[in-house]
Parts: sequence; structure tokens; C-alpha cells
Amino acid sequence: MSFHNRLLKFIICFILFTGCNIKTPHVAISDKFCIPDSLMQMIKIDTVKLSKVENEIKLVGKVSVNEEKLVKIFPLVSGIVKEVKVELGDNVKKGQTLAVIKSSEVANIENDLITAQSNLAVAQKNFSAVEEMYKSGIISEKEYIASQKEVLKAESELNRVNNIIDIYGSSDNSEYIVKSPISGYIVEKFITPNMQIRSDNSGNLFSISDLKNVWVLANVYESDIANIVEGQNVRITTIPYPDKYFNGKIDKIYNVLDPENKTMRVRIQLDNNENLLKPEMFANVIVNQVIDSSMLAVPAQSIVFDRNKYWVINYIDRCNVIVRQVDVITSTSLYSYIRSGLKTGEMVISKNQLLIYNALSQ
Repeated sequence: MSFHNRLLKFIICFILFTGCNIKTPHVAISDKFCIPDSLMQMIKIDTVKLSKVENEIKLVGKVSVNEEKLVKIFPLVSGIVKEVKVELGDNVKKGQTLAVIKSSEVANIENDLITAQSNLAVAQKNFSAVEEMYKSGIISEKEYIASQKEVLKAESELNRVNNIIDIYGSSDNSEYIVKSPISGYIVEKFITPNMQIRSDNSGNLFSISDLKNVWVLANVYESDIANIVEGQNVRITTIPYPDKYFNGKIDKIYNVLDPENKTMRVRIQLDNNENLLKPEMFANVIVNQVIDSSMLAVPAQSIVFDRNKYWVINYIDRCNVIVRQVDVITSTSLYSYIRSGLKTGEMVISKNQLLIYNALSQ
């Protein structure tokens, strides 16, 4: 072997030898995750607890006025509507004028008032003269009593006419004033200006309800009838307020089925002091049915479904959060019931947990 070949072989071996012993610097990367302050303010932490298992029956219904607090106003006289002062949905006060009706009947009542006042004045004047003559012995007691009865008769007629005027709410212009008997909202209106009305009409002019207490009427399918009883707790959601629950109880079951859709109606009374619920509003009704068995329960929104499995974020402290797989048996709109994966008293993140799950899963 020539000198040059031996030198080349030496150089190659030297390079290989030194290269095998070169050490690449190692960069340590910490895998510890801590929840940032900004995210801590956005999450919610709940405790795992042992709870009675609840089944949910979901019903469809609508908001309705409380018919026990609904006042319908009917026309008491015939006439022509001169003015309507309110619109559908208006909030009115007790005694507020709703409409004015020009009526010949009211005009006749006003004439009757003038006549009754005049007759009473004449009867009182005659009685004064008769009383003087009776004291002087000029007339008999029978004539005195007859004159006294005429005064009482005239007073009675005047009281009758005044009572009618109070009911009609009439004025000097022969007008029938329609006034609100209660404070509340106009939920029905069947009157317009220049409309002709008759006192024998069976239809109402207005309907008024205070809406502080409303009904929710829900339909129950035949398959669920056996599971519905009076007094059951329910939660109600509506389209305008999807994240707000209205809590109530079934207070009446209408034990007949609708012949068309084969459903039975139930009624729930709800307080509506905030005036959020409106008549005819669509409502989702969730009936809670408690089952005897108990299981571990976590908020339903704490569950993450990924890769065909159920997960939760187990919170120990802000720098110690763990992704845990759980075995979910059943879920309701509020809770998920689990067989394994957690213990009573452990904590899970139930709001914005998906952000943390994604960060830990990368």
C-alpha cells in the first residue's frame, strides 16, 4: 500500500472516530402546564358528587296567559267607536281610558238623569207643602204618606240612573268611556276607530292580563303519560333566553287526549316578575324523574367527547390539571352520571375546559 493510500485511510478513520464522540447539546423542555391568570377567570370548577340519578322527559309547549288573571272587556252599549287610545301589548293602569264610543244609548241615559233630577226636585217640593198641611191638620195621614213615597220613588230612580252612568263612564258628550278595570297588558284587541258595535255582540273588545304570573301549556305523548304526575319539578327554556332556566312544577294535568295529535296537556305556573315570558312564546319543558339508584355526577358541560371516548379535566391546582377518561352511563341537560374515572370530592373544570384539553393534548 502506498504512502498516500495509508494517509487517506488514517484521515478517514480519524474523522469517523472523532465524529462518533461529538456530543449534541440537549435542550430541556418543560412539559408542566399552568393555567394562565386570564384563563383562570374564564373557567368554572365543580366538585364530583354522589347523586340520585335523574331521567329527563322532554316536552314541547308554549307560554300562555294565566286565565285566572285574565279580564275580558265587552261592550255595554251600541254605538260607533270614536277613538282607540291603546294598542296591542301596551301596559295600562287601572282606570285608564282604552276607547271612546259615541252612543245614543248613553245620550238617552243622560236625558234620564235630567228627568230623574227634575222629578226628585218636584217631589221634594210637593212633600214640603204636604208636610206643612199635614201638621196643620188640613190633609190626612194617607195623603202625607203618599207624598213621602213619591219622594222615595224619585230618589230611587235618580240612584238607578247614576249607577248606570258610573258603569258606562259617560260624559256630557254622550260618550261611552271604556276604562281598564285592572293594571296589566293588552293581550287581545278587537276594536278599531269608526267601528260599529252592538251591546248584544258576544265578542270582547279587549283582554287584559298583568303577566306577572303565566302558564306554560305542554304536550305529553302517550308513551310518557305514565311518568307524568302533578307536583313534578320542571325546567323550562325559551328561544330568546337559551341559557336561562325557568323553574316550576306541574300543577294540573288535563286528563284527556287531543284527538288529532294524541297528546295530553299539562300546565305549569311560572312567576314572571321580570316580564321575560310573553304569551305564545315557544317553550322547551324538561320534566325531572328521579330514579332510586345513586351514581357519581359531574356537570354535563364538563364532559369532552373525543376519539369516541369521554374525558374530563381533573383540577388539582392551577399547575396540576390532568386529562382523565371517564365512563359515562347516561346524561341529562344538567348532569352526566359516570361509572369510573373519578372519585367523590375530586374537582373538574366545567367551563371553557375544551381550551385546556386542547393545550394538554398537543
